[in-house]
Amino acid sequence: MKIQELRGLSAEELGEKLNQLKKTLMQYRFQSKTGKLEQQSAIRIVRRDIARVLTLINEPNNKSEVAK
Repeated sequence: MKIQELRGLSAEELGEKLNQLKKTLMQYRFQSKTGKLEQQSAIRIVRRDIARVLTLINEPNNKSEVAK
């Protein structure tokens, strides 16, 4: 997922996306432990997507701290 795609989303949509990504990560971890996950790099990709969403959610807070 590209950062530009995420910047077009509202705060509510980002929250929903975050929940969806966390559920996906949980499913991938479960599949990994049971040996059914075909692509091990999928976990890393989802974790990075979660970090991108969290960065965008916290961006307005960081801007106000920098201005002080």
